[in-house]
Amino acid sequence: MTAPFVQQRLAHLESLAAGLRGRGLMCRMLGAGNPVLWVWHPGNGRQTIVFASPAGDGWLFLWAPDGQESAEDPGRAAGLVGKLLDGTPRPNTPDIPDTSV
Repeated sequence: MTAPFVQQRLAHLESLAAGLRGRGLMCRMLGAGNPVLWVWHPGNGRQTIVFASPAGDGWLFLWAPDGQESAEDPGRAAGLVGKLLDGTPRPNTPDIPDTSV
């Protein structure tokens, strides 16, 4: 990967991290050459990894399960990730029972 590409990815993830921290979530950047953002909720331990990927003429944030938002709106993406980690059910999505031990 070229340095400018990695720099763009890093800039998008850093802007998202700022929005997530403002919502009380914890974040850590992982991977030097291919950075991703590890995000977790300090109260309940829920976590996800967020990727920034080029798409068409812009960039997308992607996270599990099925999360996607334009990197042009990191505030909206932070809100969606925050709802996921808070445990707020997504619209039209059945609740999946927690089977963790």
